[in-house]
This record gives sequence, C-alpha cells and structure tokens, in this order.
Amino acid sequence: MPTALLVTFLWTVGAITASAQQPRPVQGAAGREDQAPPIRVFVEEVTVPFIVTDNKNKIITNLVKEDFKVVEEKVPQEITAFSQETGVPLRVGLLIDTSNSIRDRFAFEQRAASDFLRSLLRPEKDRAFLASFDSMAELVQDFTDDLDKLVSGIESLRPGGGTALYDAIFYGSRDRLLEGAPDLGSYRRAMVVLSDGEDNQSRYSRLQALEVAQRAEVIIYTISTNIRGVKMPGDKVLQQFAEESGGRYFQPFNFSDLDSAFDAINTELRSQYSISYRPTSARDGKYHEIEIEPQKRGLRVRARKGYFATQPPGFVPPTEPSGPAASPVR
Repeated sequence: MPTALLVTFLWTVGAITASAQQPRPVQGAAGREDQAPPIRVFVEEVTVPFIVTDNKNKIITNLVKEDFKVVEEKVPQEITAFSQETGVPLRVGLLIDTSNSIRDRFAFEQRAASDFLRSLLRPEKDRAFLASFDSMAELVQDFTDDLDKLVSGIESLRPGGGTALYDAIFYGSRDRLLEGAPDLGSYRRAMVVLSDGEDNQSRYSRLQALEVAQRAEVIIYTISTNIRGVKMPGDKVLQQFAEESGGRYFQPFNFSDLDSAFDAINTELRSQYSISYRPTSARDGKYHEIEIEPQKRGLRVRARKGYFATQPPGFVPPTEPSGPAASPVR
C-alpha cells in the first residue's frame, strides 16, 4: 500500500474508532437523502481574530476599534465590526510528536498536555481532538469535550519512529478544522503542536500543510521539544507555522517553562479581539496579505498574515501531494 494512502487510512481508521465510542443520533431509514441540501451563504467579509501585547509581551485587553487600522495589500480598509472575545467556543486540535527524538522528556510532556486540556476545555462548549505523529499521522481521539477520553488517549501514546509533522498539520486542518471555514462566528479554531519540527517522513510539503491551515483559518501554536539551548532548523519551521497563522512559538528549556507555555496558550485563546472588514480587492481566489496596525505606540498585534479570497462551494484540498517533498525554512 503506498505511503500516502496508508497515512490517510490510519487517520480515517482513527476517526472511525474514536467516533464509534460516542453515541450517534438515530436517523430515519432514508438517512440524509430525504433532507434538502444545506444553503450556504458566502458573505463578502473578512474576519480576523488577533492578540495585542505591549513590548513586554503582556496581553492588552482594553482597546477599541479606533485603536486599529486594517491594511490589505497596502490599501486601507474600512472596519465593519470589532469586538473583544473572551467566551467564544473553541475547537482545538492537539498534535503530539511521538517520534524517537522526544523520547527523553515524553512522560512529562504527556502530563503537561493533559493538564492543559483540563484547564482549557469547558464542558458542552469547547471540544478538542488528539492526534499523534511519528512515521505516520494518526487520529487518536476525535472531537470531544470528554476529558477522560482525551487524557486516556494522551497516556496511551508511546514514542518511536520518524516525524511526519507536515502530514499531521495537513490532515488535522483539512479533515477536522476546515469544515465551516471561513465563518469564524460560531467558534474559534486552533491547533497546538508539540514537536521538534524536524520533519523527515511527510508526503505533503510544508507549504501544502500551511496552505490548508490558512484556508481553515486555524491559529497554530507550536511548542518546541528542543532543549539544546540554541535554535535548530526545526525550530524555524515551527516558528513559521505560528507566525503565519497568528499563533505563537514557544521554546521551553525546562519542565516549568513547558507548563508556562501551555498556560500562555490558554490565556491567549481567552483574550482575543476580532475585527471584520469588507475587502476592496477582487474575490479572485488568491492569497491576500493583510496587516492590523495598532494606532498607539508600544503595542504589537499578532494575527494571521493573510487569507484566501474565496472559499468556493465544494472546495476540497488535494488528496495527494502535488508539490515537492518537505523543504526546510531558511
């Protein structure tokens, strides 16, 4: 069986297994065939969640619409909506590297990840899924608000094998977080990746994984498992995923730093602003760069760098890699 098909098979089997553990609603004999197809309305509006900090990386939460300017492709845009969002429901993917390279500190990382989910998830409001990746990407637990299932999944993980980081981000974004994009009104999508960033097994490239994450409008937080004291090539990869998506990169050097990283992610997901505008650019299906500029000195905005202008009805990302193998960030 080809490698790409095997990766998809493992991810799908994980989804089926996890879903089978949860009760399903009873449907009539005709199932969904009796129902009219859903009507989807595509609004010509871009919504961007973002974080504001000062020069000491302290989160600022008392700002108003007039404190910001939105620029797309160097053209100022008119802001149509602005809000501070602290209670938006979350859909979070936790992706844990189980390759041999993280074996030495794996037990502690399992404990820290479990504590993170315990503090993050609100029953009946937030949901998370768990995936692992070594030589293959695999769904361990599908979306749920059941902490026992998620923690049990984390505790079941065992390190070994290579690293298919890009495949994990690609499948997690496409198969679990793309549905509903780009409508951010109902919930916030985020992904937390725990890895050394040294991909050596993926079939999809770094750019392919990043594009699907951008189409799903996923905020990616990356936590490096590198404790050598210097940045390695894999850290640059993790940093790019975070910066391009509006997330944040962490490089904890000891166990307490790892706990602090998870705490910071939890805080940020509850301390976001949201800004909307109707773009003056053409809805051409291309990627458009955007920037949210603070109008007060000493403030920094962290948001995704751009968006794809159109999400066509029925859009499906490629099922097979069409580009080159994973390439390093230079």
